[in-house]
Amino acid sequence: MFEQLSGRLEKMMKFLRGEVAVTEKNMAEALKMMRLALLEADVNYKVVKDFEARIREKALGEEVLRGLNPAQQVIKIVHDELAAILGGVQKPLLFSSRPPSIFMLVGLQGSGKTTTCGKLARWVAGTGKHPLLVSFDLKRPAAQEQLKTIAASLGLPFYEMTAARMVAPREALKELQAHAANRGFDPLIVDTAGRLHVNDELMDELRLVRDILEPVEVIYVGDAMTGQDAVRSAQAFEARIGLTAVILTKLDGDARGGAALSIVSATGRPIKFVGIGEKPDKLEVFHPERMASRILGMGDILSLIEKAQDEADLAEAEEMARRVRRQEFTLEDFKKQIRQMKKMGSFADLVGRLPQAGPFKGLAKAQVDEQKIAHFEAIIDSMTPAERADPRLLDGSRRARIARGSGRPVHEINQLVKQFQELRKMMKSSSVQKLLGGLK
Repeated sequence: MFEQLSGRLEKMMKFLRGEVAVTEKNMAEALKMMRLALLEADVNYKVVKDFEARIREKALGEEVLRGLNPAQQVIKIVHDELAAILGGVQKPLLFSSRPPSIFMLVGLQGSGKTTTCGKLARWVAGTGKHPLLVSFDLKRPAAQEQLKTIAASLGLPFYEMTAARMVAPREALKELQAHAANRGFDPLIVDTAGRLHVNDELMDELRLVRDILEPVEVIYVGDAMTGQDAVRSAQAFEARIGLTAVILTKLDGDARGGAALSIVSATGRPIKFVGIGEKPDKLEVFHPERMASRILGMGDILSLIEKAQDEADLAEAEEMARRVRRQEFTLEDFKKQIRQMKKMGSFADLVGRLPQAGPFKGLAKAQVDEQKIAHFEAIIDSMTPAERADPRLLDGSRRARIARGSGRPVHEINQLVKQFQELRKMMKSSSVQKLLGGLK
């Protein structure tokens, strides 16, 4: 989502690094570049104005002006202020001291609210909790069918609100609470009514649910693709219902990112999760400081490590690191890594988390063709063990045989071998070897 903004801010940082000292003149030029970058990214103009003022004040302070490397200090200020706009530090979900904790999700129709209920339940279940899903919409009882299907696909419990129950909403919600408490469900995740726009009828219904259930979290689900419309809707929900948190969906889309950079300032509520895809596992805890690093091209290695810890076999990962260190990395290892990384998400997302500098610079800017990766797997599967261990064996006749076996043209085999050789060369670099220096 932030590619355009990242590119603009990267130019600003490059400009600053080229200056011997920070002065009012070059700082004004840098801030102009930053201001235009943020406005083009659809960030609220008031947020941009305050952001610029804070950076100007700090960047022209005596400590920076007299520092040994003022440009780097300014870049750190930009990073810290960007993280502050996004919420400062990661805010965890709140849980009640008297279960069940109730999470009430609100938002407009089409924002991904119902899908997010399922994703959130899956995430919570992964922490050892026992969530219960329910859909409560007084005007559209059939709306719960989607959530019921999602719950079934995830193997999670679902409480069905029948039309008869909804005739008396207060009693129905009290029964729901008792059901969850008596059976040890925690949290209770409640999907609520959605409309195409904010109106009094919707707000009255949501207030009724909120007042009866007294949720510990009232979470606004906003579509990041709608930009400032999501921000304005969030402000309306905050003013009329009261929010505790935000989940932004479709953060993997091609919008400019203004919602993510405006919504915390506009509502005063933290972003706690972001949706990065349609699948049930595509919900991530939101870390403001890590997102700030990604926007500034510094990567998000910590999140990559956490993904790897969730998916990887530790013993296998350690053995792979040793093989890389000893420069024994083969096409068979390459195939294993492809399969391991596919479990962690799309290649485009993983590559986007790498720093856009150092040994990863070329890789971080690469256009990743997911289909081509699948073709590479098929090509490697069509090789003999000896060929995977030593690609130098791949003469013309062998490549023709592999092409027939994999159903791919010879030029793709040539491309795979070339990219594998470039990868091995990168792994031999001193920077990568230092990362693996602790493993013998």
